[in-house]
Amino acid sequence: MAAPKKSPRNPNLINGIGKFSRSKMYHKKGLWAIKKKNGGKLPIHPKKPSAAVAVNAAVVKPPKFYPADDVAKPLINKHKPKPTKLRSTITPGTVLIILAGRFKGKRVVFLKQLVGSGLLLVTGPFKVNGVPLRRVNQAYVIATSTKVDVSGVNVEKIDDKYFAKQVEKKVKKGEGEIFEEKKEEKNVLPQEKKDEQKAVDTALLKAIEGVPELKAYLAARFSLKSGMKPHELVF
Repeated sequence: MAAPKKSPRNPNLINGIGKFSRSKMYHKKGLWAIKKKNGGKLPIHPKKPSAAVAVNAAVVKPPKFYPADDVAKPLINKHKPKPTKLRSTITPGTVLIILAGRFKGKRVVFLKQLVGSGLLLVTGPFKVNGVPLRRVNQAYVIATSTKVDVSGVNVEKIDDKYFAKQVEKKVKKGEGEIFEEKKEEKNVLPQEKKDEQKAVDTALLKAIEGVPELKAYLAARFSLKSGMKPHELVF
């Protein structure tokens, strides 16, 4: 059911001419009572600024002159990096097989996942198979069912900054040094990293030596031989 139409207070007789006069509408609207209530004056209500006015005030006028060349504006990047999800088969102490890189085929012990990059912190240990403390992507490892107790290993200080490379300052050459042969300088490992590796290896070797044949298992390199079926292997 449609709502009834409301009739105006002063209906038009013809266009532009109302039924009631100006004085009649003054009394009909009750303006006399409002004046009497406010001491003989109609109340003044301050106008609120409209949304369009507020938007126009915020808009800055464009400059009269603009650069001749197009200036590239950087795009707003709203992407928030999500933490890397660790595979369920990889837990602290799991023995992993590295599939790529310098230590391809080596067996290493997983210590923890680095918070910043999401990479895996692993070690051989270095005394067993020559693999130092390294960062490895979990896409390039195979998790085995072998576990090592790493509760006694403290790696809280090691993070992504531990593996940051030192930036070398470039030295300007003089006139006489341009044609001189550059001497190759060997990168020397800082003593702090050597001490950290020794501390991790010492704690890890105690746990490894307590399990028979585990040291030999970690020292052996993984490889496939003829006749072996990779899809049937149980790691």
